[in-house]
Amino acid sequence: MTGLTIRGLGKNFGAVAALAGVDLDVPARSLTAILGPSGCGKTTLLRLVAGFTTPDAGTISFGDQVVSEPRTAVPPQRRGIGYVPQEGALFPHLRVADNITFALPRSARRSRDRLAELLDLVELDSSTAERYPHELSGGQQQRVALARALAPRPSIVLLDEPFSSLDANLRLSTGRTVVQALRAAGATAILVTHDQDEALSLADQVAVMREGRLVQAGPPGTVYATPADPAVARFVGDAVLLPAVVTGGTARCALGTLALRGDSAQGEAQVLVRPEQIEILDGGAGVPATVGAVTYFGHDATVAMMLQPDGPEIVARVSGARTPHPGSRVHLTVNGPATAFPSPDGP
Repeated sequence: MTGLTIRGLGKNFGAVAALAGVDLDVPARSLTAILGPSGCGKTTLLRLVAGFTTPDAGTISFGDQVVSEPRTAVPPQRRGIGYVPQEGALFPHLRVADNITFALPRSARRSRDRLAELLDLVELDSSTAERYPHELSGGQQQRVALARALAPRPSIVLLDEPFSSLDANLRLSTGRTVVQALRAAGATAILVTHDQDEALSLADQVAVMREGRLVQAGPPGTVYATPADPAVARFVGDAVLLPAVVTGGTARCALGTLALRGDSAQGEAQVLVRPEQIEILDGGAGVPATVGAVTYFGHDATVAMMLQPDGPEIVARVSGARTPHPGSRVHLTVNGPATAFPSPDGP
């Protein structure tokens, strides 16, 4: 399969810069999730890769072939792209078999071999082939849409928020099935999403966009643990951000003296702690706090607490089996290293 390379990509709509100098590498046979809030440029980037729109600046290459630049572009139908839109966009008057094989040569449609292979790939029973889209669940429809996209063996597969209309449990199971199918097919894929959990759990690489720019790209664990800035930290997960003073490899803040990841600038800073790093102790050691609101989810809970005396409010994530009572006095410690950012009030 083919990797994807984007360099200096820019696109304006009138006076609005939808994309500004985006650079991104998508390795072959991998899944990259493009993550960001609405209006950040995710869908514009996907449309440029697909060839539905031409850039004002920069290039897009599939392997060694430049498929798009400001003055010339390979048409969408010649790019070898598989595209899965938000709602699947299946033909309602065609059976599943005809939807999946729509783009195949007539001989391949008649043999049904490729159809059987694709149904197996997306974990759908062979009897599904004779049904119509309205007879399928939302998750089944998205699997059919993926099978249709994979049918011609595309070099790149683009998924535009394909799970956004599904409920939480179905979104998770369908996402896993889709990723397994993409890996089995050896496909190179881009998933556009605004769902942080979806991006972190499904992708090999997460690329975070903000206001038309790519602000960070890397493995999910790296983006979560060492975000590029406080805004990325808040966007990719719950974040406790506290003013601190960095000395050597530690930061002194309201949660005590914390070890830091990597090298950090000395002096005033902002320190990032993830809520799951904050442990509520049984004994009296640690930083004192008063428990506020407790939000219970079964498997875990979030606990809002006010650090004492007169400290800031923070949120911890704890096991659902060990939730403290609102109003109780507790003591806290932080497990694992924190991440420091230069102080927003600094030079």
